[in-house]
Amino acid sequence: MAATEPPAQVFVLDTNTASFIIRGSHPGLLQRLQSHAVTSIAISCVTEAELLYGLARKPGATTLSAAVSACLQHVQAMPWDSEAASRYGTLRAQLEAAGTPLGGLDTLIAAHALAVGATLVTNDKAFRQVPNLSLEDWTES
Repeated sequence: MAATEPPAQVFVLDTNTASFIIRGSHPGLLQRLQSHAVTSIAISCVTEAELLYGLARKPGATTLSAAVSACLQHVQAMPWDSEAASRYGTLRAQLEAAGTPLGGLDTLIAAHALAVGATLVTNDKAFRQVPNLSLEDWTES
């Protein structure tokens, strides 16, 4: 019987973390990012949509546009699929029943990370209320 390698750890950057990287606003974040294989870093297509929305609101921001484009070329945007949709439905109902709903887009991102078994990289404490969601804050020293 051949030995199999365990699946690689996947880190999903939330929109705040992706924005911090794009703006270079947390020096330690880039170092932390570079300590992982590029194939282990991803964003949800929801985060991609949020980044593109931010650009659409600032059509003259050429420097920002170039930075977002560079980020999107180097970080895989995970497509939304039926597993993510299933996790979303369950998670949203669970959080609402507990009286602790997240914002709509944050719920989508959390469900996406859960669906792929990833660790969500965020500094947003609201994600702590999501059961079984693995979290890391790369903005902390």
